[in-house]
Amino acid sequence: MAITLNSTAAALLGLLHDGPMTGGELVAAAKERMEPYWSVTRSQVYRELPTLAEAGLVRPGKLGPRAAQPYAVTAAGKRAFRAWLAQPPGADHARNPLVLRIGFGVHHQPGAVADLVAEARARHQELLAAGRSRVNRLKKEGGNPFLLSTAEFGVAYERALLRWLDSVPTD
Repeated sequence: MAITLNSTAAALLGLLHDGPMTGGELVAAAKERMEPYWSVTRSQVYRELPTLAEAGLVRPGKLGPRAAQPYAVTAAGKRAFRAWLAQPPGADHARNPLVLRIGFGVHHQPGAVADLVAEARARHQELLAAGRSRVNRLKKEGGNPFLLSTAEFGVAYERALLRWLDSVPTD
């Protein structure tokens, strides 16, 4: 029976290729590895792990402190992940709540769009600095070139978003 993975489940299987992790560790690993182009929430992780276990794609380990349970990818999980990788990615789905809110800018109270832009600028300047730091670290480590490439995408995304914020009318 072929198992169809959603992108979140596939991302978790991919992360588990690095070794067993608890749900909390998976959330942290996803944040480190995939932001800003992909996000995984704690609730998504804890919803997917039992489903993946039922399907035999991950194996739960022994409960640790504070009921933390590590999961390991199984051979079937590795096969399902490889099958997911071989599929076409489909259309991109940009879901940016900031862009959505600004798209309804004519309905905001006076000054609200300027506040949104100012808050977003500060946040994305921090994310850009963190992304640059990550790129520099990955370059020094000389490891996985695909991680470096995706980290560089994150930097390019933050630069583009900051340039776009410059174009948003704020009055």
